[in-house]
Amino acid sequence: MDPELMSIGAFAKRVGLTASALRFYDDAGLLRPERIDPLTNYRFYSESQVTCASQLRGLREIGMPLPAIGRFFDAGPAEAAGLIDEHVAKVAADADAVHQRAATLKASLTENAHLILGVLSGPVLAAAVDQVLVTTTHDPEVPVLAGVRLEAEPDAISLTATDRYRLATRTLVPTQASAASWAGTLVGDDLLAMMSRLRRSPSVTLEAAEHALAFGLADGTTAYCRLLTEVFPDYRLLIVSLAAVTHRVTIQAQRFLKALEQAPARIGLRISAGRPSLVLPEAVMALDGTATGTDLTLWFELTTLYPAVSHALGTDVMLDLRGPDQPATVRSANDGDLTTLVMPCRAGPS
Repeated sequence: MDPELMSIGAFAKRVGLTASALRFYDDAGLLRPERIDPLTNYRFYSESQVTCASQLRGLREIGMPLPAIGRFFDAGPAEAAGLIDEHVAKVAADADAVHQRAATLKASLTENAHLILGVLSGPVLAAAVDQVLVTTTHDPEVPVLAGVRLEAEPDAISLTATDRYRLATRTLVPTQASAASWAGTLVGDDLLAMMSRLRRSPSVTLEAAEHALAFGLADGTTAYCRLLTEVFPDYRLLIVSLAAVTHRVTIQAQRFLKALEQAPARIGLRISAGRPSLVLPEAVMALDGTATGTDLTLWFELTTLYPAVSHALGTDVMLDLRGPDQPATVRSANDGDLTTLVMPCRAGPS
């Protein structure tokens, strides 16, 4: 007998598996012993199999099914990493589905306590959710930043999100108003999951319950969005604390977007002689719009400015500027309004 080989019991202890699990994985064709004694049928394993066994244990700990594990061991490093990513994505999707179902069940417990907030157009609501979700972020230390604040008043329903660097507020006018006032922070991932259903529903009735916000759809079904319990940032205090506007640029939104599509990662917005322009690495591009205030150039990250402009309502977008170290306000309006705060960069192009 090769003294370098380990018995199944010794190998099981070495890799953190049970002997019965090793027999199971042998029969499944995932981890064959190095040698099987022809007389006793005892299984023996080598030191070179430790890595494979440890990987197998880890894959089972994250719940990867046996067929996928078989493909994992036949794959190269890149493909194997992709299989792990696919499995994690599926587990996350399954967990989201469980959370959604749990929210539905919780909401059904307080069916008689629903508070009707109003009726909105489904496509308009979906667009509003899309406009503010871009401003959320997943921060494990501040989970509420992945949520969307919904505030309902008798004549308006507003959605607000912030990632501490940007802030977006979208106000909607209900097609059927309610006398109720209500506020809660919705789980952003739940909103994202129901987007396609909202878009396909001509009308959506919003009803608040203890644990969730119910979205009653035109086909008679209901989608539920969980509520976060953490305190949402006091964005109103931020807004009222903003410095006075010193410059204002008004420009046709689609033309502005077309210009931004040609811009690099960092661009300058220049006001000179009452006209706005974009400062690019090789040129200055005049913009078809108006500007007020003294000559000024502010720099923005494209990833910050472009989403704020691309989600603008109506044909025109207005930028209220306060200087290089103050948030700029991107405003637009069309049957409600959308307001976004974006921070300028502290320096020019890198």
